Amino acid sequence: MDYFAINGGKPLRGTVTVEGSKNAALPIVAGALLIAKGKTTLTNIPPLRDMSVMSKVMAALGAKVSYDEEAQTMDIDASHLGDPVTPYDLMSQMRGSFVVLGPLLARLGRARVSLPGGCSLGARPVDYHIKGLQAMGAIIDIDGGDVVATMPKTAKRGTGSVVYFDRPTHTGTENLIFAATLGKGETMIHNAACDPEVVDVANFINAAGGRVEGAGTPIIRVKAVRSLNAVKYKVSGDRLVAGTYLFGAAATGGKIEVRGVDPAQLTIVFEKLREMGCAITGAKTSIKLTAPKRLKSASVVTFPFPGFPTDLQPCIMAAMAVADGTSRLRETIFEDRFSHAMEMRRLGADITISADEAFIQGVDRLSGATVMASDIRAGAGLVLAALASRKQSEVKRVYHIDRGYAHLEERLRELGADIERKQE
Repeated sequence: MDYFAINGGKPLRGTVTVEGSKNAALPIVAGALLIAKGKTTLTNIPPLRDMSVMSKVMAALGAKVSYDEEAQTMDIDASHLGDPVTPYDLMSQMRGSFVVLGPLLARLGRARVSLPGGCSLGARPVDYHIKGLQAMGAIIDIDGGDVVATMPKTAKRGTGSVVYFDRPTHTGTENLIFAATLGKGETMIHNAACDPEVVDVANFINAAGGRVEGAGTPIIRVKAVRSLNAVKYKVSGDRLVAGTYLFGAAATGGKIEVRGVDPAQLTIVFEKLREMGCAITGAKTSIKLTAPKRLKSASVVTFPFPGFPTDLQPCIMAAMAVADGTSRLRETIFEDRFSHAMEMRRLGADITISADEAFIQGVDRLSGATVMASDIRAGAGLVLAALASRKQSEVKRVYHIDRGYAHLEERLRELGADIERKQE
C-alpha cells in the first residue's frame, strides 16, 4: 500500500486551485438518473476514486457513462435503465452512493439499494432517508442488507407531502429532492440541510428543468415536473479541500492563495482562522491567507452548515496542536470522529479527549512519527500535522485520503512541502 513520507517544517507558500466538490459531484451524478432522454455532461468532476466507483454504479444501473479524469468531465446517458438493483461490492465502498435511491424511485417507481459503506465514523443511519420517502408514499422494507423500495402507482407522488427531519442531513435532503422532482404535486422538506452542496444539487435540477425552491435554507419546496432535460452543468469547487489547504498554511506559518471556490461557503472557517491570528481575505472565487509566526488558541464546535464543518475538524485540530494556549474542540456531528487524536499524539500533540470534546494544549513544535489514516479527513489532518512538525513522518493508509483529495502530495509539493508518495 502507498504511504506519504513527509519532512515537516516548511511553510506552505504559493497558489493552488481546488477541483470540483466531491460531495456535490456524487449526488449530481446520481441525479442524472432522472433524465430519461439525451446526454448530460458534467464538468469540474474531481479525479477521485469515489467518482470512478460512482460511474460504475451508474453503469450497473444501465446508464451509459464516459468519465474522463484528465479533462474532469463525465457524460451520462440514462435513457435506458435496466433493473434498479445496485451491486453491493460497489455500494459498500462509499456512503454517498446511497443517493441513487431517490432518483430511481422517482424515475422507475422501485429500487433495491444496498445499505451504504465508506468511512467508519460511528453510526450514520439512513433512517431519515427512509422516513422521508415513506412520508412521500413509498413502501420500504429491509431485506438482507438492502433497502427495497417501491412507489405505488396509487400513491400521490409528492402531492401534499410534508417531511420533517429531526436534524439536517445533506444526503437525506438530496435523496428527497430527487424523489420529489418527477411526478405530480409538491413536497416541502423542513429542517433541510443548508450545505452549499445541496444548493449545487438544486441548481443542477433546476438547470435541467426542475422546480426546486429554497435550497440553502431550512425549508425546501419541490414542485414536481413531468420530465427533465439533458444539460451541461459545472460542479462547484470543493470548500473542504480549500479549507484543508488554508489550515495547512496556518499550521506551517505559510502564505497561500486558494482559487476555485466561493469564499461565502467558508465564512465561519474564516472567522476561526482570524481568531487564531491569520490575515485572510476573499474575492469572488479566491481566498488569500497569511499566517502569523505562531497561531493563537481557539474554541470550535462542529455544526451543520453554516456552522463549522465536521469534515474540517481534524484539520483545525492539527493547527491547534501548534497554537499558543489551550484550544477547545467539540464534535456534535459524528460520535467517533476523534480517532485521529491518538495518532496526532504520536506526533507530539498534547490532546485530551472527554466525551465529545477535545482539549488541545499547543506545543512549540511537533515531532515525527509513523501514523495511520482512519478516514478521508482524519488522514488530511494527519498530513497537516506532519507538515507542521520538524522531523520526518510517515502517513499510512493514504487510500483513505485519495477518496477525497486528488493527488494531494503533488499539490502540496507545488506549495513547497517536502512530501512524497511511496510504496511499502
